[in-house]
Amino acid sequence: MTLDGPKAGPKSQTILVVGGGIAGITAALEAAETGHEVVLLEQGPSLGGRVTRLARYFPKLCHPTCGLEINYQRIKKNPRLKVMTMCEPTAVAGRKGAFTVTIRRHPRYVNDKCTACGECAKATAIRVPNPYNYGLDKVSAAYLPHEHAMPMRYVIDPAAMRAGEGAKLKAACAYGAVDPDEKETTFELSVGAIIWATGWRPYDPNKLDVYSYGHSADIINNVEMERLAAHDGPTQGKILRPSNGEPAKRVALIQCAGSRDNNHLPYCSRICCLGSLKHAAYVREQYADAEVHIYYIDIRAHDKLEAFYNKVRSDPQVRFIKSKPAHIRVGDDGRPVLFGERTIDRQIYAEPYDLVVLATGMEPSAVEGYRPAVSLAADDYGFLVANEQDGDDGIFSAGVASGPLDVSMSVQSATAAALKAVQAVRSGM
Repeated sequence: MTLDGPKAGPKSQTILVVGGGIAGITAALEAAETGHEVVLLEQGPSLGGRVTRLARYFPKLCHPTCGLEINYQRIKKNPRLKVMTMCEPTAVAGRKGAFTVTIRRHPRYVNDKCTACGECAKATAIRVPNPYNYGLDKVSAAYLPHEHAMPMRYVIDPAAMRAGEGAKLKAACAYGAVDPDEKETTFELSVGAIIWATGWRPYDPNKLDVYSYGHSADIINNVEMERLAAHDGPTQGKILRPSNGEPAKRVALIQCAGSRDNNHLPYCSRICCLGSLKHAAYVREQYADAEVHIYYIDIRAHDKLEAFYNKVRSDPQVRFIKSKPAHIRVGDDGRPVLFGERTIDRQIYAEPYDLVVLATGMEPSAVEGYRPAVSLAADDYGFLVANEQDGDDGIFSAGVASGPLDVSMSVQSATAAALKAVQAVRSGM
């Protein structure tokens, strides 16, 4: 594949997509299937982003592979689309039709000869926090990102190399796939348009001092709850107290944990209420005698998902409490205790729970690190928006890089960005 586009003229027809989550995958495929060459960059070892780490996702509550696997097959069958993992841009220069993008490639220490046999994982005793499970458990320093990884290739944590395990890992591989001498490299791409689909990260719950995240293993955030409920998560899908492994049968879900708060995230992230309704359903599916309390300011269930809200609300063992808890303390028995005042009847409460889940909001990943300065600007919250010419300079944002969106809206946003990018490169033909 020619990464630089046609050689006959000064304009490149190649489209670069930065970010391999659901928005980046969608934008890359839509652009490639119009006949353009596309390069898809992902800074991690595999595609899928946050969506692949969900236990289920709306609107049909499917497992993520139900949508992602179809897209992975489309990627494999399209010769115009090149995927580069462990890569991130560090600079952009030029203009529409003639951008030069500097790319940093981080070492994976495993090349494309890998068959995912797993022998390298057996060769090292070093274990590291599992990034796929948000550090809730540990994995071998030589690991497959997850069971449906794309590409299906192992990655070796730098900790193994620092510990001098390189030779041992190389000897364990019968296919010559382990390369302990791989170094970080830098290269350039010439492209005609760029789609920024860098996604989001959960707001750091450590900043919410009053909620004692970090003081109790039984206080987690919403993305960690998804991993507890996932069959390939740290508890194989059983919702257990992280502190002792006992069933979590009395669960509190706190809405707007840091959101709609000028001291943290001033905006609503759209997905949090529905995520917590889904978490209530997870708990009730597993434990017939479970009790779930949802603490809320307002419940926001948009579009047709109002029906799901009504279904959860009809469960007599799911209680909706209009209140924003004031603080959380760890009780004498080790259980987190919520303190606050109910908004409607003004009653003070001190309620103990087996598990507390903080519904933290979505923060754009582009807040830190490199952000394109050619055409996109950050709004007041750090999301990337087009300039007054509506992206006429050839750089566009897609998915949650542009604002809080759910999965279906991210896909729609990515399709729109792909169309704009195609129009941008064709305008210079």
